[in-house]
Amino acid sequence: MDLNEAKSIVKSNLTEARYEHTLRVASTAVHLASLYNQPADVKKKIELAAIFHDYAKYWSVEELRRWIQQSRLPKDLLDYHHELWHGPVASLLIKYQYGIDDQDIQMAIRYHTTGRANMSVFEMLLYLADYIEPGRSFPGIEEVRQMANQDLVVASWMVSKNTLEFLLSKGSTLYPDSIHAYNDLTRRKMEVVN
Repeated sequence: MDLNEAKSIVKSNLTEARYEHTLRVASTAVHLASLYNQPADVKKKIELAAIFHDYAKYWSVEELRRWIQQSRLPKDLLDYHHELWHGPVASLLIKYQYGIDDQDIQMAIRYHTTGRANMSVFEMLLYLADYIEPGRSFPGIEEVRQMANQDLVVASWMVSKNTLEFLLSKGSTLYPDSIHAYNDLTRRKMEVVN
């Protein structure tokens, strides 16, 4: 799909602020792909994934629930906060509505909020870009931005750790994929250090 067409589709589904966030995530993801020596085709794919990552963000809770119930998505998603639903649903929507049947793009969109065990480089690029895009500002982000320039796995681990700590501080439930992402990234980080 043409990137301008993708932007046009997404823009009509997002608030202006969320659309600007989307453009910053896309730019950050492409920058990270360059930093980690990804080829041109991967840069184009990661930009497309970033453009669509929040595509379903403002769909109604009822519509998101319906997609989860009527698809092969894990039903346990429905037991957790609806903020987690937009990524998995968007990963389906891009296939069924626009014919984007690329596994890398679908997986990156699906797990951009929760992460998961065994994330690919492609998935980590979007996971990290969504967290560190220049419009974000919260405690600990500068350290993650600095690490993003040095080590993709360690930076992704920092995202996972910070997210879990934030959710725990609010007394929120933790989606199992997020816990598995943290455990896996912790092991991978240790391999990098040793």
